[in-house]
Amino acid sequence: MSSVDFASLGIAAPVLKAVKQLGYEQPSPVQAASIPILLAGKNLLGTAQTGTGKTAAFALPFLSQLDEKQTAPQVLVLTPTRELAIQVAEAFQSYAKHIKGFHVLPIYGGADIGGQLRGLKRGAQVVVGTPGRMLDHLRRRSLDLSQIKGLILDEADEMLRMGFIDDVETILAKTPPECQRALFSATMPPAIKRVADKYLGDAELVSIENKTTTVERIAQAHLMVKGHQKMDALTRILEVEQFDGMIIFVRTKSSTLEIAEKLEARGFSSAALNGDLTQAVRERAINRLKKGQLDIVVATDVAARGLDVERISHVINYDVPHDNESYVHRIGRTGRAGREGKAIMLVTQKETRLLRSIEKSTRQPISAFNLPSNEEVSGQRVELFKQQLVGMSQSTKLDKFHSLVKEVAAEHDIDMALLAAALAFEVQKERPLFPKLVVIDTPRASDNDRANSRKARQRNERPDRNDRNERADRTERNERQRSERAPKASQSKKPITDHEGNNVEMVTYRIEVGRNDDVSPKNIVGAIANEADIDAQFIGHITLHDDHSTVDLPEGMPKELFDHLYKVRVCQKPLKLSIHNSSAGEQRRTKPAGKGKKNKPAAKSKPKAHRGADSKPKKPRKRPTADRK
Repeated sequence: MSSVDFASLGIAAPVLKAVKQLGYEQPSPVQAASIPILLAGKNLLGTAQTGTGKTAAFALPFLSQLDEKQTAPQVLVLTPTRELAIQVAEAFQSYAKHIKGFHVLPIYGGADIGGQLRGLKRGAQVVVGTPGRMLDHLRRRSLDLSQIKGLILDEADEMLRMGFIDDVETILAKTPPECQRALFSATMPPAIKRVADKYLGDAELVSIENKTTTVERIAQAHLMVKGHQKMDALTRILEVEQFDGMIIFVRTKSSTLEIAEKLEARGFSSAALNGDLTQAVRERAINRLKKGQLDIVVATDVAARGLDVERISHVINYDVPHDNESYVHRIGRTGRAGREGKAIMLVTQKETRLLRSIEKSTRQPISAFNLPSNEEVSGQRVELFKQQLVGMSQSTKLDKFHSLVKEVAAEHDIDMALLAAALAFEVQKERPLFPKLVVIDTPRASDNDRANSRKARQRNERPDRNDRNERADRTERNERQRSERAPKASQSKKPITDHEGNNVEMVTYRIEVGRNDDVSPKNIVGAIANEADIDAQFIGHITLHDDHSTVDLPEGMPKELFDHLYKVRVCQKPLKLSIHNSSAGEQRRTKPAGKGKKNKPAAKSKPKAHRGADSKPKKPRKRPTADRK
């Protein structure tokens, strides 16, 4: 592969210029194999893991064939999740920055559809999105596929797992017959093979074996943390970890400046490193890091490309990279010159899929990181304070100060040790030696051992587990008979056994979409799986009614997740998730906070049975929330 470069692959000059500016030198195996096939106008069926460079493999050739004068959509990319849709859209924007008038539009559920409608009306040559929202726009006729020249299915097996494969086929059937198609999948289950045979015809095959590995001398760990507590978690890690030099990786240029400023305010020597800074400023920051004048650099992937500083002992992935190769590149900045290094990754609950993908790609489990406790932070600060005191007493002339302290102690009859304690208290006010730190909640999704969890899942995986459509069809066939005897609120649900043999109690939830909204079980499964990252086996029985539906989900759902699912839309309607209960008041109490009058207790939701005419209230009684239509 050493003789192959991007210029020799035949991509267009504006695209090649952007690739070079991004610092790409040689194409990855999947890029070298796929780009010539797609530039030749052939269909492609690719088997490659996430993180092998698939996005550039299909983005570069399709951008090279783009008609700059045509504003109608020319390239359509289907992805299983909104996070991946955003990532792919950003990649297209980066590769097309020298193409005049280029527009890419990500469309996905859970976002304001009005902005997407305006974006489609203005025109976008490339549209990237999830199948459900794509179908919404097709039904609205806001998305025109008549001039589509290229269609890409990214992570097709993941779309199958999430129950989107029927939606994908519907979209495929609406594209022009002459449209060029590419399908990428980490695996090739029968359902995906059937779609490929039907819609890709005699496609060229590209199969790339994943050889991504990480350096053994780099200790890797991950910390599950809520997004808004990342900075507090990072600060606590920096307090306790013994590091020489460090790089903190983030996704955006603005984040480099924001985090570097916050770290400086908290007493850490840090600087930002991003592509918007001049070459002179970047070089000065790197030189300061090399000389020990700077301890921390906050950088984007592009800015840190090729960075080689021996004293870097730690790499912190503040933002999880979407590309597995980027992860390997990032942590490779430490452990240089035969030294040992450490890499810590902050992972939010929505990013657990990316964590699993990195583990699978690198063939190494990434252990859970134990967040330092108050006592550990305090102990570290005290130890550092002691060292500073001893060092100062040995290297500084303190005769006058010694005499002053003795004089104060004699005048006020104060013990010298007590006077020293008072001075220590005054000195440590800005950075307390015994701090009361912010409580940082770590989501339970990590289970402290994701690697074992993954292996257990593989052992217990059922043959038909990936095919959610089959399960949805069974539900749809039976739901008519079962809908007449909907479960009572007090009825206990049969627990589900998880991958490790533990019983998971289930609760029946009510959602405000039903048959009248043309919703199907697979729509509900897809929305919940996508938005809540709930595994297939933990989405229980679904019953459809005319104006609502019920679904069994694991007990103990976090409030943040409940509030999020409350607003998720299916078939253009919000789920408005609530615990299924015969008591209307109980349903109202389970709704998210901040809904105004709708959240008031339902103690007076019904008048007393024998209330007489004379007992009517003087003021008109407001209709209870549950009765409002």
